[in-house]
Amino acid sequence: MLIKTLFAGFGGQGVMSMGLSLAEAAMLEGKNVTYLPAYGAEVRGGTANCTVAVSDDEIASPVASSPEFVIAMNQPSAVKFQHHIQSGGLFFLNSSLVEADIIRGDIEIVRVPANKVAEDLGSPKSANMIMLGAFIKKSGLVELQSVIESLKRILSTKKKLIEINEKALNAGYNLF
Repeated sequence: MLIKTLFAGFGGQGVMSMGLSLAEAAMLEGKNVTYLPAYGAEVRGGTANCTVAVSDDEIASPVASSPEFVIAMNQPSAVKFQHHIQSGGLFFLNSSLVEADIIRGDIEIVRVPANKVAEDLGSPKSANMIMLGAFIKKSGLVELQSVIESLKRILSTKKKLIEINEKALNAGYNLF
């Protein structure tokens, strides 16, 4: 099994955090992982994306020319990456910010109102964790508990953020 996932959005939306959390969770489960971040010219407000490859075997290349999963947190990312996802893949859209009509009929589109749910939780910055929770549930790539454990490791110096991120993960997971 080799599964590649591409996360994309504006810098500052937590795209890299989603990818890193997935990568850490997969490692905790004993899987082989690559994490490949890519930034636009400017970081906050510019484009950002990362690719996470998860496999039971060694991974030859971290590049995902046709990933199984794409998560688009904004309109430009949805437009840009809709043609990258492989046929039969899942395309996760942050429906709070993405209004684009996806013109492909060979993929499943999963609309997640990530920003709205995050605002309802009282934590607008946690939209990325809402989306990650929904992704974990629909993809089944890793266990939710593994992602929570990875967050505790990643945010070990920022204990205040662990609780809200865990709450947001669960809220996204429970959307489906």
